[in-house]
Amino acid sequence: MFKWKRSLSILAITASIGILAACSGNGDTKNNADSTVKPANNTSSEQTASSTDPVKLRIMWWGSQPRHEATLAALDLYTKNNPNVTFEPEYSGMDGYLDKLSTQAAAKNAPDIVQLDPGWMPDWMSRNQLIDLSPEVDVSKFDEKLLSGGQLDGKQYAVPLGSVAFGMVYDKAAMDKLGVANPENGWTWDQFFSLAKESKTKLPKGQYFTLDYGGNYFVYSAYQYAKGKGQVITDDGHFNVDQATFLEWTKKFDELRKEGLVPPADVNASDKENDPQMDLMASGKVLMRYSFSNNLGTWDSIKPGAYALVTMPRAEEAGGWLKPSMFLAVTENSKYAVEAKKFIDWFVNSQEAADLLQTFRGLPANKDIATSLEANMSELDKVGLGLLRATEPDGQKWSAGAGGWTNFIDKDWVLVRDQLMFEKVTPEQAFEQLKEAAQSYEK
Repeated sequence: MFKWKRSLSILAITASIGILAACSGNGDTKNNADSTVKPANNTSSEQTASSTDPVKLRIMWWGSQPRHEATLAALDLYTKNNPNVTFEPEYSGMDGYLDKLSTQAAAKNAPDIVQLDPGWMPDWMSRNQLIDLSPEVDVSKFDEKLLSGGQLDGKQYAVPLGSVAFGMVYDKAAMDKLGVANPENGWTWDQFFSLAKESKTKLPKGQYFTLDYGGNYFVYSAYQYAKGKGQVITDDGHFNVDQATFLEWTKKFDELRKEGLVPPADVNASDKENDPQMDLMASGKVLMRYSFSNNLGTWDSIKPGAYALVTMPRAEEAGGWLKPSMFLAVTENSKYAVEAKKFIDWFVNSQEAADLLQTFRGLPANKDIATSLEANMSELDKVGLGLLRATEPDGQKWSAGAGGWTNFIDKDWVLVRDQLMFEKVTPEQAFEQLKEAAQSYEK
């Protein structure tokens, strides 16, 4: 990933090249006569604009500042290539993104184009909130394993933007200064907890080994996978938290909490990922947190040269997994759905877009585009690719699970997480609360 201090000039040069290039990329040469493709029971009316009719597309995504800047540059380039198409961008961090988007969708006022987390896809597709991207979006160069998360009943409702590995990022500069050993790919959860306790005598007041992940859904999922207990929620819609594994995990973090190796609850709750002031790792308060293989460039833009990546710890099995980084889709009420789909095709299949977007959303899902970027990767991108390759051999098969569980993960689980963190419930009570909450989601 290119360092952001130099990125503006790179973007400007690339955009200039794009202006001189032919404007007939994959998304611009397709017949837009088919404007009626939609899921069953979808009543949206797609309109097709002529090449001169003005079209303003609303587009919404979350991410870091470097991702925002790269995406805005891509939108500008598309408008230069297609002067009748302009954009109304809406972008933010991850916090609050889904709530805002869900509110807009409920009011039939969602943006034309939306970025979606893979875990949300079952709900959005089953509720007919998205439209089929065929035939405008070409997915012939995409791995079927990545495409499947955006498919339902043989239709492609969303296209994956990249492939990422779930692992950890750590403050190598701080650990080296403190004399704390660096973790290595293939390390275990036993080594994780041992390293935490070994660091206790070396950590100054106000600095901690890691965030409090005692109630974190994603990191606990990695632990349960590693213990060979499978998914937390099964593909057929059943609660599958292994009680013994959950209690073992939460009690280990209870120990770290008591030993001062994770931040106090109020400090931990203030963490805001990727914010230079609010992110607890960026501000030097923790040494380690979970991350994805495409995020090192963002960390490096905050504190150049300080951070490194490592695989998610393992046990009997691997803890980390490979997954689509995120999806891009067109919502059911888009007035210019065909134009929106043409833009998405350009966004995921054109080299000029890839040269701007780089790997801020993971290694591109288009195999040809990915290969072209690999050939000229920066050292930072090579580190991210290293985590991806280290996870590939036996990484867990990621699954979005069954539809209808989004609120369980984003609300019910979060409530239990906070109660654990503030020690309002015991691990045993937390498990029972999760089990009880899951009953209303069971199929």
